Amino acid sequence: MARYRGSVCRLCRRENLKLFLKGDRCYSDKCAFDRRSYPPGQHGQRRRGKISDYGIQLREKQKVKRMYGLSEKQFHLFFQRSDRQKGITGTNLLILLERRLDNVVYRLGFVNSRTQGRHFVRHSHFFVNGRKVNIPSYLIKKGDVITVREKSRNIQALGDALDAVVRRGVPQWLDLEKENLQGTVKDLPVREDLTMPMQEQLIVELYSK
Repeated sequence: MARYRGSVCRLCRRENLKLFLKGDRCYSDKCAFDRRSYPPGQHGQRRRGKISDYGIQLREKQKVKRMYGLSEKQFHLFFQRSDRQKGITGTNLLILLERRLDNVVYRLGFVNSRTQGRHFVRHSHFFVNGRKVNIPSYLIKKGDVITVREKSRNIQALGDALDAVVRRGVPQWLDLEKENLQGTVKDLPVREDLTMPMQEQLIVELYSK
């Protein structure tokens, strides 16, 4: 499957928003978006012209897709699934993305970024309800317990991530037991729990054309 291999800081600059794709570095003075908050490329500092409605919708879709680290096909499949559910399609989409296991271990503070979370899940470093799960897109449910595998508890990256979790905090719908390297899903997330600026209705309008 195709995966973006370039500089992720360019993605933040392209979307004109800090997407926190590099973990703890995004909170430091080394953050490229803070130093150069204009689009990448030789024409990045030009005055921007008027963007069409389609362009606005496309940028919103690209922003959310890049934030969660998905390919176009994966993102579209999540949209189709959210469209089949009852309720507001845009809200359903964001909730489904939040429920992904690679995002949950990031939200709990076990990893510094969703990319790192996907890598750790793929290598079977986490258990869900006592069972090994190595599928990053696995959707967690209310009451699920996520634990770090016993053999993985001495990994330096996990310790560093847990030390840095204070900066971004743990969402209210999750409960972290830092000493036991365990997290519990107290409830499913709701739209109000998502604090990043996202206009999901624009994504719905784009896919509805």
